Amino acid sequence: MPLLVLATSNPGKLQEFQELLAGLLGPAQWELSLKPESLEVEETGDTFRANACLKASQVAQATRQWAIADDSGLEVDALDGAPGIYSARYGRTDPERIERLLGELGNELDRTARFVCEVAVARPDGSIALEAKGSCEGEILRAPRGSQGFGYDPIFYVPQYRQTFAEMDPALKQAISHRGLAFADLLPELKALLA
Repeated sequence: MPLLVLATSNPGKLQEFQELLAGLLGPAQWELSLKPESLEVEETGDTFRANACLKASQVAQATRQWAIADDSGLEVDALDGAPGIYSARYGRTDPERIERLLGELGNELDRTARFVCEVAVARPDGSIALEAKGSCEGEILRAPRGSQGFGYDPIFYVPQYRQTFAEMDPALKQAISHRGLAFADLLPELKALLA
């Protein structure tokens, strides 16, 4: 059974990836594991794609196994795409990041934004085998709503569903989210690698 190393040491992310890759994991299919905690990869890329490829490639080379990585974040049009690749580093905590973003937007009327996710799969030699991208369009609210999810979910509103990510049923969020869409693209190609 081929091993797929997830380029993170976060157990929460492992659970999320197990759900996203559910159709691939199990007997005679892929097995998913976390990267060794001692293995650190610095995200020096200037795009989500570059960072996903960098993480997948370095973890694959270090472990000599197939590796998968993603990089994702929020792009706000009125802030010229910020926070972008710095989404996770926009503050120390989720409330700080939200407060900073809302402060920078102020009374701006254009509140269009999107969540973007890039996923990369690297061969054991570090070369990139597969890539996929997903995005979900929405708007930034003036105040948080909902208690589910994490990060910017309470202020990311999807007009089509009249809910923030933090108000959505987890199954709906997974189906329409940037990460869910990227993995939906990736799954058939990943299955083909096993054939």
